[in-house]
Amino acid sequence: MTMPRIILLLLIFNTLVVIGGTVFNYATLRSMQSGQPVLGLSAGGAAAEEATSEYRFFPIEKVIVSLKGENREHYFVLDLVLQADLETDPKKLEQIDPMVRNSVVAHLSAMTFEKLRGMPIPELQSTLESALFDDFASKKLAMPFANVLVSKLIVQ
Repeated sequence: MTMPRIILLLLIFNTLVVIGGTVFNYATLRSMQSGQPVLGLSAGGAAAEEATSEYRFFPIEKVIVSLKGENREHYFVLDLVLQADLETDPKKLEQIDPMVRNSVVAHLSAMTFEKLRGMPIPELQSTLESALFDDFASKKLAMPFANVLVSKLIVQ
């Protein structure tokens, strides 16, 4: 093949690729706007097929814990968020605020500064959840929330 034929074939191939890509993008955008699936896929992918749950979040702000360190006292300020089902009455979450604060302070006060400072947030969340679940179970109280989230952590 001569050089002009190769260049002509490459030009035709590139033009077809550009036209095909443009048509596919146009069809994809149109189907996303109308909510119809493209090539058997929904607009959100596999995540759209799963049932989504809605939650209610209740903030518990400024839980302050004082811990002794090697040279001085240290303060931890935590902002927590309780994750509950949407059907959960907000008044129930408000009523347990003092119980949650007491439980968190009692649990964290038993730790050393170094241990608490070195703990990753997911581990801290799971530790607080298990402490709260145990504390509520020991007092035979209902758990109106499912998860505890740490929304803010200040160490001083």
